[in-house]
Amino acid sequence: MNRRGFLHVLTQGGAAVGLAGAARDAPGGPTDARRPGGDKPTFGDLGWVWEGQGIDPQVPPSIYGLGQGARYFGLSRVNFLFHPNDVHALRLLRDYDEVVCDVSKWGWEWSADGRPACKARSDPATVRAEGENVARLARQFPNVTGAYCDDLLGLMKQFKYGPKEFAGVRAAIRTANPAIKLWTVVYTHELEQAGFWTEMRPHVDVVTLWIWDSDNLVHMPRHVDQCRRLFPDTPIVMGVYLRDYGKVAPVPVDRVKRQMEGIAQLVGNGKLAGYSILAAVLIDGHRPQADAVRDFIAAQSGKART
Repeated sequence: MNRRGFLHVLTQGGAAVGLAGAARDAPGGPTDARRPGGDKPTFGDLGWVWEGQGIDPQVPPSIYGLGQGARYFGLSRVNFLFHPNDVHALRLLRDYDEVVCDVSKWGWEWSADGRPACKARSDPATVRAEGENVARLARQFPNVTGAYCDDLLGLMKQFKYGPKEFAGVRAAIRTANPAIKLWTVVYTHELEQAGFWTEMRPHVDVVTLWIWDSDNLVHMPRHVDQCRRLFPDTPIVMGVYLRDYGKVAPVPVDRVKRQMEGIAQLVGNGKLAGYSILAAVLIDGHRPQADAVRDFIAAQSGKART
């Protein structure tokens, strides 16, 4: 199960030194977060936030607009999803250091009774066209550094294509703009499919690793090691859920805090190249979780909370 599959089921039913080194040295990794003047990056310099208005079960619409989640957490890097990749969106994000745009491609559909559903259109032609679009936009917006493939394994199965076709997609994106890095979601319960990921490895520049069930957060170091064996030279960015989608409930705050502590340790020993928080759209409905993450980032980065 993944977030895409979970939302689909509901819809059908009626609805920082070691880190910087790892990022810098790995081919095609996230942009070096080193600060002007050669200062070492803070923990906050290595964080990302999912931005965009998705629809989650039992979560009301958020008060936070595009880019406001990153500002809330005190971060300067954004994973942008759920909306068209165009100049109007990117102008709202132009003050951030980096933006990685979804090419999965999430979009909106409407049922016969007018209810919205957020679904991915992820056939190879769509992903390629969207990736080329992002590559072109990056020439106008230089803070756009990557293309993001959400739920990659599941969507490739759904749309019936494999690593060979995906290689063509990545090649087209890099032809349009060689600087664009290709990010992908990998769930820890998918790591057993080693053959698939071994074939995909040459075509992935950054892995974002997600633990679907918050009961398994305690095993995060083992999962990171398992992922590293499959992607020995690829930067790994750890996903941070504020919500446990399988349980249709917020992740318990103590688990959120322990995960952030574990991420800081894995960053410090060079096993992780950052973290990505899901999501801005959840902040107001998950305030204790969001505040715990925000406070931890501020404490690690030596910043006063505002």
